[in-house]
Amino acid sequence: MAKKIESTLTNMLVVLTCISLVAALALALVSNVTAEPIAQAQKAKTEAAIKAVLPAYDQLEDIEIEGNHYTKAVDADGNMVGMAIEAKSAKGFGGDLVAMVGFDAQGKVSGYQILQTAETPGLGAKAGEWFQEGNKGNVIGMDPATPLSVKKDGGQVDAISGSTITSRAFCEIINNAYQIFQKGGNE
Repeated sequence: MAKKIESTLTNMLVVLTCISLVAALALALVSNVTAEPIAQAQKAKTEAAIKAVLPAYDQLEDIEIEGNHYTKAVDADGNMVGMAIEAKSAKGFGGDLVAMVGFDAQGKVSGYQILQTAETPGLGAKAGEWFQEGNKGNVIGMDPATPLSVKKDGGQVDAISGSTITSRAFCEIINNAYQIFQKGGNE
């Protein structure tokens, strides 16, 4: 029968250190292997969102506003027909709420897609559909020149029932994106 290793503090520290090193190496390997596919999936999701939120266009152009990159949609003559802007709010109920917001040339909301959310399923997670055209909280076609806010705060947007915090965060996203649109819409 094999001799049992004595349980000393030194032996325990050596064994725990070895286990920790193996686990860290395994995690690093998995992270390395999955980093590129995750980045490609995120890029594809962003590109699909850009196309979904913009009005009809002939070409997309990347523009830079205050060090950040956004997408401008132009027609065959090079005239801007819209702009897609990724914006976020840290005021969501579950944390950051990130959306791609599209504007037409006049600055009206042409569409949006939620890119990241940690909102409560069945409540705040409804933001992906609630504010779309044909639904109760519809913001499509609204002009955020007058900042959007929920009706509970005296605004014009119907909040998601039971999810006013998420609805406020969503309005903040639209308003933040509109501020960027104003800076870059004339470039």
